[in-house]
Amino acid sequence: MSSNRLLPPLKPLQAFRYAAQFLSFKTAAEHLYVTQAAVSQQIKTLEHALGVELFERHARQVTLTSEGEYLFEYVEKAFNLLEEGVKGITEDPNPNTLVISSVPSFSSRWLVTRLGKFQAHEPDINLRLSPSSDLSNFIDSDLDLGVRLGRGQYSGLQSTLLFEEFLLPVCHPSLINKDEPIEKQIIDIPIITDTGSDIKHVCPILQRFLDMYDMPMNSQLHIADSTALVEALLSAQGLAMMRFGLVYELLEKGQLICPLPIYMKSQYDFYLVAPPQHFKYQKVMAFKRWIEKEVKAIDSSWQAYLLRNPDFKEMKV
Repeated sequence: MSSNRLLPPLKPLQAFRYAAQFLSFKTAAEHLYVTQAAVSQQIKTLEHALGVELFERHARQVTLTSEGEYLFEYVEKAFNLLEEGVKGITEDPNPNTLVISSVPSFSSRWLVTRLGKFQAHEPDINLRLSPSSDLSNFIDSDLDLGVRLGRGQYSGLQSTLLFEEFLLPVCHPSLINKDEPIEKQIIDIPIITDTGSDIKHVCPILQRFLDMYDMPMNSQLHIADSTALVEALLSAQGLAMMRFGLVYELLEKGQLICPLPIYMKSQYDFYLVAPPQHFKYQKVMAFKRWIEKEVKAIDSSWQAYLLRNPDFKEMKV
């Protein structure tokens, strides 16, 4: 049951805290940058509001009454908690250590290979990378920043778009004979399905496209991890719808190809995610500037890919 009784004003409680801590109105006044008389008046105001004596006043010192000792324990805890809360949104507790959580596939196939560049720019920052598919709430954690694939809406957190993601069918070039009609060959190529929550909606759309050409979906391999799926593609085990940001370098090198002239806009894009105050940390701002510059290569590659393939058509999700 809630009480209708109002708490005493904060200022008298603050004066009481210091006076009780040092058992001295004079020292309390020095910490609060006020006069001793002002502290004495604040204490009297608090005692009047509570209806109890908090101090026993002697000629040269003050001591706490039993009520004062009881109250001081709670007041000290309350102010410590308030100070921790304020510190949490205004100060970086570890300015020289940057802890990042990232989607595992993005970590292993893109981020890790480039982190040396960031550390060359910021040699005083110790970087800790934690691949994880789970979005932390950043409470009771030393995590500074998350790289997430999603829709950019996370309760209590701020997100900033890194890059948009697109999906296209890819396979190993050895599976396709450029001199033969693609429709006949696709029938014999297994479709590897990604069962991850961010891409499972794609299969019905791909099936719809294949049905237009009377090409049934032959799918026997189902993989939930995008990194493992890329390895399956590189070993010529089939064809899969893949995020462009994950395979664009493999497409540029010819290690994978896109045999069907289709693509679709992903329902999910990549974001930097953290509590709003974290984006004010110097180390986070430095990483944000660096990664935003680096991911421009993904968008540039996508635009160049569309220019080289003007017959590509977008499949609407």
